Amino acid sequence: MNSSSNNDPDVLVPGNLGAAISQAGDPDAPAIIDLGGENPPRTFSYRELHGLCHAIARGLLRYGLQQGDRVGIASANRAEYLAVYLGAMQADLVPVLINIKLPSARVNHILRDAGASIVFCDAQRRSHCPRDIDTIVFDAFNKGPVSVALASFEAFLDRGDFNAIQPARNQAAMFLYTSGSTGIPKGVVLSHSSHLWVLNMRRRPASSEPMRLLVAAPLYHMNALSTSHAALAQHDTVVLMPGFEVASYLDAIQRYRCNSLTSVPTMFSMILKRPDLIERTDLSSVQSLRMGSAPVSLGLFNALRGLFPKASIQNVFGTTEAGPIVFAPHPDGRVSPPSSLGYSHPAVSLRIDGEASGPATGVLEIKCPALMTGYHNQPEATEKVFTEDGYYRTGDVFSRDADGFYFYVGRADDMFSCGAENIYPGDVEKMLETHPAIQQVAVVPVADEIKGAKPVAFVVLKQGTEASETDIQQFALTNAPAYQHPRRVWFLKELPLASTNKVDTKRLIEIANATLQARA
Repeated sequence: MNSSSNNDPDVLVPGNLGAAISQAGDPDAPAIIDLGGENPPRTFSYRELHGLCHAIARGLLRYGLQQGDRVGIASANRAEYLAVYLGAMQADLVPVLINIKLPSARVNHILRDAGASIVFCDAQRRSHCPRDIDTIVFDAFNKGPVSVALASFEAFLDRGDFNAIQPARNQAAMFLYTSGSTGIPKGVVLSHSSHLWVLNMRRRPASSEPMRLLVAAPLYHMNALSTSHAALAQHDTVVLMPGFEVASYLDAIQRYRCNSLTSVPTMFSMILKRPDLIERTDLSSVQSLRMGSAPVSLGLFNALRGLFPKASIQNVFGTTEAGPIVFAPHPDGRVSPPSSLGYSHPAVSLRIDGEASGPATGVLEIKCPALMTGYHNQPEATEKVFTEDGYYRTGDVFSRDADGFYFYVGRADDMFSCGAENIYPGDVEKMLETHPAIQQVAVVPVADEIKGAKPVAFVVLKQGTEASETDIQQFALTNAPAYQHPRRVWFLKELPLASTNKVDTKRLIEIANATLQARA
């Protein structure tokens, strides 16, 4: 039975996550406007998207895959990416979403670890995929060794109707691999029921107007994937970019009258550095802006308030292992303090180091229906992150005030000791970002023979402003404990980005160490 069939075709009931695509409204309304691929833009209606997902599901089963087999996807954002993700799940297969910024060895590890039977990719990623795993290339003739004659993505498709297969209870729906920034990537196993719950939690009232969502963050990351799926589950339109670039992003907002944006904060910091482009772009369509995956400074929030005066602006938090539904407005209507992520969502249980109430600071623990099943093939790692009573330990340090509002402090594994003092880089960054000349800042540790480690800073200045290393250091000494002040400050035009569009702190540490060693 198709899991989304019901008197109200957009009410999601337990069943197949891949079938959670809207069947209400005009079937010829645009589901995806694809700005990637070979001949952008391409528009896929809801009728066409349903047909494509069915053809993929049928093609995978014709190919010989069985329930629970894994299907790799290694591609830049494009409509076919979302269609394979959804179609594979409809066939009760498990899509494995791969970070395309990883080197070939890591891509190979993920595909082997997941046990992928087949992989879909774009032509640029073909060389990263192992030659002994059958590969379907979206945009070119498939020249890799295959067990059946598959010339192209189009030839792979098996057009026709398809009823989504009802998965077994707790059947895996997808594997999302962690970034692997501190080690070998781990496969996060998420069930159909876990993310059907997420989609239901993200639903807007039926009377609300359809949204046109702009997505430029990578689909292998939960931020973009979950938001895109939520849009398709309620008959919105996804304007899908292959990646983020400031000029094309602003052009897409104006050209397609996008009214909903999802991003990571770094993307908007980069936009704000281009007032020349902003001045000639009509941004009046934007009604909603969600930022996640990294903290949002008060300065950035205020700048975006000026840029999008009619929009609701949300700083959201989530994890791959526990989903994107964590915080909500205060139940008593109290205004959330600046920089707070909000109050505990009513459908989610939160606590800090085992404490469920009262002011506290420590590692955030979450229990909710979106929790992962576990890490694939890593029972010890799974056991390590779950408490005995079923809470997931996020590794993110939060503080909670007397009113129950939560504030992000930093990653527990980012904390370092400078002498006898513990330093969270996020705390220092928040302080430095109040400097009137600073647009963006990243603080990282470098080794020190006496202190063990000491903080250094990389700074991006606002256009038209000036500041020296001494200015920044003196500001820190005036506004924070002395041990937090950066011992060195370097100025960059922009901060390097990791594969998820977050700041690449690992790269910054390498730059700092190399610079210090060169001057030693």
